[in-house]
Amino acid sequence: MHVLIINGSPRVKKFSNTDKILQVFNEGMMESDNTYEQYEVSNRNQWEKIRNAFDRCDNILIALPLFVECIPGLLLEFLETVTPKSGNATMSFILQSGFAEGVQLRCGEEYLQKLAGLLGCRYGGTLVKGNNFSIRLVEGQERENMTAPYKDMGRIFGQKGNFEDEECRKFTGPEIFPAPVRLLVGLMFKTFAAKSFEKTAKEWGCTRPLKDRPYQAG
Repeated sequence: MHVLIINGSPRVKKFSNTDKILQVFNEGMMESDNTYEQYEVSNRNQWEKIRNAFDRCDNILIALPLFVECIPGLLLEFLETVTPKSGNATMSFILQSGFAEGVQLRCGEEYLQKLAGLLGCRYGGTLVKGNNFSIRLVEGQERENMTAPYKDMGRIFGQKGNFEDEECRKFTGPEIFPAPVRLLVGLMFKTFAAKSFEKTAKEWGCTRPLKDRPYQAG
């Protein structure tokens, strides 16, 4: 099986969590002697190559982040430039996010199912997983621990060519946290996580408080 993989993140490859996930996913997929070609929509110089690959490939995988329940605009802009398929192509998706609960990604998942049909493809399912915000912020063993489960999913995809396996559906994790966990997570975000975000912001050169609302009416 030969797969066209499109990284739909608007971030350049170096800073893309989606790319870090694909690196591991592809390792698992290639264990079944599959081949692939991968492109990034963040690199507009690749758009013509992606269109050409889209026209000739019958197994297409689009991986993308979900930013506050919105499909990246740059990905949609690119997809408007392709010609819908007319054969027996299958389109599958990897949908990842910083949100940990599966319910946060279901709206995006439903949209992707419709998108496959609009592009003339059979829907091959969506691998849904959250809690990926910090992948690109860590390195070494810590990053490996976060991305390792995607290698197993790559193996399944490499064998079946889609995400219709029950293990793929279980991969999401909790659909919604129990009430005690939600309270604990809320407390963590107001304390520990808030301090961590502030530290990261300073390292990135931010000089104003994260709670700043410069355009809010007084």
